[in-house]
Amino acid sequence: YQQTIKTLFFNLLKKQQSTMDQPVKLAKVSRVLGRTGNTGNVTQVRVEFMEGGSTTGRSIVRNVKGPVREGDILCLLEWEREARRLR
Repeated sequence: YQQTIKTLFFNLLKKQQSTMDQPVKLAKVSRVLGRTGNTGNVTQVRVEFMEGGSTTGRSIVRNVKGPVREGDILCLLEWEREARRLR
């Protein structure tokens, strides 16, 4: 099942790279850090970047809107900015 999801995401990645000026990157959620935002509708997560189906060593903190849990794969349009940490 997870292999099918990975295949779908990589096919999506290839399709978006060919149709967009800027490439996208896949990142796997390694840890959910907490909720943030005025109403708590944004989740702060630590993600590890993926290359060719496996994770690299690089990880950053990102804010995600919507349901997310550990192990989810995110498709990041912008991957250089890191979210500020929760207080």
